[in-house]
Amino acid sequence: MSTAAPSSFDPRVPLLLTLSVATGLVDAISVLGLGKVFTANMTGNVVFLGFAVAGTPNFHASSYIVAIAAFLLGALIAGRTGKAHTDKPLRRWLLIAALVEASLLWIAAAVAIGFDVATQSPDARLYAIIALTAVTMGFRNATIRQLRIPDLSTTVLTLTLTGLAADSSLAGGGNPNIGRRIAAVLAIFIGAVIGALLVSHWGLPVSLAMAGALVLIGTIACAIHPSAAQPARA
Repeated sequence: MSTAAPSSFDPRVPLLLTLSVATGLVDAISVLGLGKVFTANMTGNVVFLGFAVAGTPNFHASSYIVAIAAFLLGALIAGRTGKAHTDKPLRRWLLIAALVEASLLWIAAAVAIGFDVATQSPDARLYAIIALTAVTMGFRNATIRQLRIPDLSTTVLTLTLTGLAADSSLAGGGNPNIGRRIAAVLAIFIGAVIGALLVSHWGLPVSLAMAGALVLIGTIACAIHPSAAQPARA
């Protein structure tokens, strides 16, 4: 179980909202720039892989297999990283995770230089970018999962939207965490808008570099808070 901040303000909440914006950026980059593949949302990839297996045009099984495999690798590494930081300062764990994520996104940005989005070539760069961003998001998801902060997964909104409706006053509920849930939806939406604009006007390298910078800056801001000195888990 994660340790909460001693005051009512939990710096992890704005951090996770910032990471949600970065998720919108990454999804825009992958879907618009890498040919109908998600590197943050694996549900979409499983569905698309089914389309590809059924022979549906313009869906390529290799892209989804690479994305899913890389995502699992990132989650595996993050799981071990989180366990290695049990009872160590939260800020150390978060900063290491941010450095890993930002570095992978920046490496992907470098690989994307010279990649032609229109023709999706060369293939080696396409699969490298997919793999790098999927490892990043797998690492992110596993890290956030271990933080156990309700309604802020940073990548998946299905349960968040379900909770908004099912727990609403219209359904007889008490609207728990309604502000956080709405903010989570808006964060990914805003990230997607920004990502689409960046991809269309500046290309993949700038978009990936911006996503990495956002992750690192947001995490540093969280790490400065005194509560980040507390153990990662009790």
